[in-house]
Amino acid sequence: MSLINPADSLERQNEKLLRIAEALMEHVEHGPAQSGEAYAQFERAALLEKRVRERTLELERTLDLLHESNAQLARANDETEAARRNLADAIETVSEGFALFDGDDVLVMCNSRFCRDFRDTVRDLRPGLAFAGYVERVSRSRYLALPEGISSEAWAADRMRKHTDRRVLFNVRHGQDRWLQVSEHRTANGGTVVLQTDVTDIIRLERQERLKLKDKQTRMIRATLDHLDQGVCIFDENARLVAWNEKIGTLLNLTARRLHLGASFARLLERLEQELTFSYSSDRDCFRRWAAEDGLRGPISFELTRDTNVVLQVFRRGMPDGGFLFSCTDVTAEREAARRLTEVNEMLEQRVMERTLELEDALSAAERANASKSRFVAAASHDLLQPLSAAKLFVSSLADRCGNAADRAVLDKTESALTSAEQLIDALLDISKLESDGLNFDIRPVALREIFAPLRDEMEVLAARKGLSLRMIDSGLTVETDPAYMRRVVQNLVANAIRYTEAGRVVVGVRRQAGTARIEVWDTGPGIAEEDQSAIFEEFRRLDTRASSNDGLGLGLAIVERACARLGHPLGLWSEPGRGSCFMVSLPVVGAAAPARPVSLGPARPVGLAQAGLIALLVENEPQLRRAITVLMESWGVSVIEAEDAESALDLLADLELTPDALLLDYQLGPGMTGTELFREITGRMGRLPCAIVSADRSEALREACAALEIELLSKPVDRHRLGRFFDAVARGVLAAE
Repeated sequence: MSLINPADSLERQNEKLLRIAEALMEHVEHGPAQSGEAYAQFERAALLEKRVRERTLELERTLDLLHESNAQLARANDETEAARRNLADAIETVSEGFALFDGDDVLVMCNSRFCRDFRDTVRDLRPGLAFAGYVERVSRSRYLALPEGISSEAWAADRMRKHTDRRVLFNVRHGQDRWLQVSEHRTANGGTVVLQTDVTDIIRLERQERLKLKDKQTRMIRATLDHLDQGVCIFDENARLVAWNEKIGTLLNLTARRLHLGASFARLLERLEQELTFSYSSDRDCFRRWAAEDGLRGPISFELTRDTNVVLQVFRRGMPDGGFLFSCTDVTAEREAARRLTEVNEMLEQRVMERTLELEDALSAAERANASKSRFVAAASHDLLQPLSAAKLFVSSLADRCGNAADRAVLDKTESALTSAEQLIDALLDISKLESDGLNFDIRPVALREIFAPLRDEMEVLAARKGLSLRMIDSGLTVETDPAYMRRVVQNLVANAIRYTEAGRVVVGVRRQAGTARIEVWDTGPGIAEEDQSAIFEEFRRLDTRASSNDGLGLGLAIVERACARLGHPLGLWSEPGRGSCFMVSLPVVGAAAPARPVSLGPARPVGLAQAGLIALLVENEPQLRRAITVLMESWGVSVIEAEDAESALDLLADLELTPDALLLDYQLGPGMTGTELFREITGRMGRLPCAIVSADRSEALREACAALEIELLSKPVDRHRLGRFFDAVARGVLAAE
C-alpha cells in the first residue's frame, strides 16, 4: 500500500510527504513512551521517500525516451512515404513499361505504361498479382497477335519457360503491326524487373532495309549474269525459269519467245534433244534421268554439238530450295586446241620413239665397246705385269752386284719407274673390273676390326716417313660389304690423306648413325676448293701439279668412287681450303660376321627400271661432268636433253616444243642466271616440273632457297644413289598421273 497516490503531481506528492513527516515528528514529540517505534517508522518513511524519488526519475526518463522514439518513427514514416512517392514518380517518368516482381513472383509495383498496349489487362495489374497470372492475362488479351498455329495456352507455357532463363529477351506483336520488346532482369534478392519497349519503328526500318538489300542483290545478280561469258538460266523448284542472261539464248539458239519468266524447263529439254547433238549417247540417258529426279539434284556435266562444228559444255547443279542452275559454255576453241595438241603429241611420240631407238643402238654400241675395252685392259694388264715383274727382278740382281753409287741411283730410279708402271696397271685393272657388268662381289658380314688392323701397320710406316701422326680408332661394329674391295677403299683414302698432308695428322674412325656405320678419314691437309671437289674423282686427275708420279697416279679416288657405287655404299666429302678434308663411306650395320658367300651384282644402277622412258633436261656448264651424268642417266633408260647454259636450255625447249618429265640443273650457270632462277623461268613457261639442283655450294642460304622452292638439292660430287632415288620418285609421279 502506498502512502501517496502515484497519479498525483510531484508537487502534490511532495506536499503530502511533508505533512506526513510533520505528523510523525509531532507524534514523536508528544509520545515519549513510544519514541523508539516512532523513530523506526520515521526511518521507514524516509527510505520510502527515497525510493519514490528514484522511481519518479526513472519514470520521467522512460517517458522522455518514448516521446523521442515516437518522434523518430514519425520522421521515418514520412521519409519512407516520400521515397515511395519519389520512386513511383521516377518509374512513371520511364518511357518504357516497368514492373517489379519480388522473389516470390508477386507484383510489387508497375507504372502506367506497363501493358498499356494490352488495355483489357490493365485493370487486373495490381500489387499482389502473381507472375503466372500476369502471363495468363496477357496471353488471353485480344490485342496480342499470336504467331500462326500457336494457341494462347501454348504461348503462355512458352512464356513461362522463358521466365526460368537467366536472361530473357523477345519480341511480341500486338495491334496493327506494332511490336514490343520484352526483357527481364533479375534483382539481388531474386526478384524480377520486366521492361516493355516499343520497337515498332526499328522493326519497320529493318524490314525496309531488307527489301532494299533484296532489290540490290537482285540487280547485282542480274548484272553478273549479263556479264558472264557463259550462258546461264535458273529454274525454281517447279522447273520454271526465274532468271537468265542473253548469252544462253545465243549459245543454244533460243528465241525470246522461248526464254521468258515462268518458261517450262520441259520446253528447253525438248529443244536440247531435238536440235542439238549429244557427244555421247550415255549423256542423253543420264541427262533424262537427272531431269526426272525430285528434290536436291547432284551436279551433272555433258557436251553438246551445234551446227556440226560448235561444241558446248553444259553444266547443271541442284540448289537447296529444289531449283537448279543450268549453264552453257562454248568450248569449241579448247576442243580444237586439244585435237591439235593430240596430233602434236603423236608426232612427238614418234620422234621420241625414233630417238629412243637411236639411243638404244648407241648405248648397245657403247656397251659393246666398253666390254671390249674391259677385256682388252684385263688381257693387256696380265701380259704386261709378267715382263714388268721380271724386269724388277733383273734390276734387283744388278743392284746387288753394283757398287758404284751413281749406277745404284740410276737403278733405284729405274725400279721406282717400274713400280709406278705396275701400280698404274693394277689400278687400270681394278677400274676395268669395276666397270664390268659380270663382276662378282663377296658380300658378307665383316668386322671393321678385320679391315683396320692390317692397314694400321702398313699405313703407319707411310705416315712416319712424312713425319705425320696416324690414328686408327678401333670399332666393334660389323658391316655388310666385300672385305677385299672395302679394304682397298679405306687403303686408298688413307694413302691419299697421307700423300697430300704435309704436317699434322690423319685420323680414321667410325661414326654410327641409326643402322649405318660411317667410316671417316680426316686429315689436316691443304683442303679442296668447292669447284674442284667433283674433279678429284676423275681418272689421272691430281690437283697438286707439282707432284711426281711417285706421289700418286691420280686413280685412287676414281677406284674409290667406282667401288662404292658398285657396292651401294654412299660416298661423301667435306673439305675446306686451309683446314683439311674428310672422306666418308657409309655401310649398313649387321650382326656378327658370317662365313663368306659369293654374290653376283648386276650393272650399277638404282633398283628397278621405272625411270625408263623419262625425258630429263640437264643443264651443266662443265662438259666432262655433263657427259658423265648423261652417260649415267642414259644407262638407266632416261632420255637426256643437254644444255650448257640457261639461254641455250630455254631455246632448246622452245625448238623441241615438248615438256620434260624432270629438270637437273647446275646452280652456277655463269653470269646469265642461276639454276634456281632458271627453274622459276621454266615454271613460268611450262608449269611446275620435278627439279633437282646440283651444286658444290653447301651454304645454308642455298639449302633454304631450295627448301622454299620445294626442289631437291644434290651436292657435288653427285651421289648416284640419291640421283637414282630422285628419278624413281619422278617415275612414280608420272605413272600416278597417267
